[in-house]
Amino acid sequence: MKAHLQKFMAYLTSQRGLSRNTLDSYERDLAAFIEYAEDAGLRTLDEVQKHHLSLYIQQLRDQGRKTATISRHMVSIRSFFQYLTEERQLIYDPSVHLTTPKQEKRTPHIMSVDDIELLLAAPNASMPAGLRDKAMLEVLYATGIRVSELISLSMDDLNISLGFIRCVSSGVKERIIPLGKLACDALSVYLAHGRPHLMKAEQQDPALFLNQQGTGMTRQGFWKIIKKYAKEAGIAGEITPHTLRHSFAAHLLENGADLRSVQEMLGHADISTTQIYIQMAKPRIKDVYNQAHPRAKAK
Repeated sequence: MKAHLQKFMAYLTSQRGLSRNTLDSYERDLAAFIEYAEDAGLRTLDEVQKHHLSLYIQQLRDQGRKTATISRHMVSIRSFFQYLTEERQLIYDPSVHLTTPKQEKRTPHIMSVDDIELLLAAPNASMPAGLRDKAMLEVLYATGIRVSELISLSMDDLNISLGFIRCVSSGVKERIIPLGKLACDALSVYLAHGRPHLMKAEQQDPALFLNQQGTGMTRQGFWKIIKKYAKEAGIAGEITPHTLRHSFAAHLLENGADLRSVQEMLGHADISTTQIYIQMAKPRIKDVYNQAHPRAKAK
């Protein structure tokens, strides 16, 4: 079974152009399933039947896994078995009729503009790491990119003079996203006075944002950083990098941005994914109506 997994991972790496984080998720999910199958006494993948998959999904539920996590496991399993049948390693795909659990629709947590300002002001601008953190936070809020996209930025992806970054999503999809003046200013200061002090002569890492070892910032490292600054700033609630992405979208819509433009900047394939942020902007709809409609106010 593990040999099949290795071949599948090689296929994903060479043919699908997936990000490192996505590849790691596939590998973790499928390794967990294979361990379950082996513990159940299955010796080969030919022996896996639909009821084995159903029992595995039930086990994930019993472990208290979130619906989104279970859905991700199912996507990994389906892709794995589809690959095996297409490669004629298996005759029958047991995952064909596996149903995906409906995900709970949760309203994203949106920060107020005041809390955003507190967070952006938290880093110590007298230290190289503080300049880096300030630039990362400014870019995250200015562009709404995912944390995986943020840490994947290289020096070649940045054009401060024109005020944009190039972002490659899932290893394939490229989009050009504008940077505001404050984000450009923070980046300029970081590149002049922060990044040179974080670089190591023997490495010369091309990553835009470097850690103390002179290599690219990790996802986990930035999560810890943003949580630290949120705590120092006294901001209530759980703040994650994705909170800034949510806030970016909601604040744009609140201030009159059109949905299609926000969709393009966020990199959403389906506009229905972007529409959830309209709920965040609804308190502003009445104000817009009162200002724009000729008969909104009694004369």
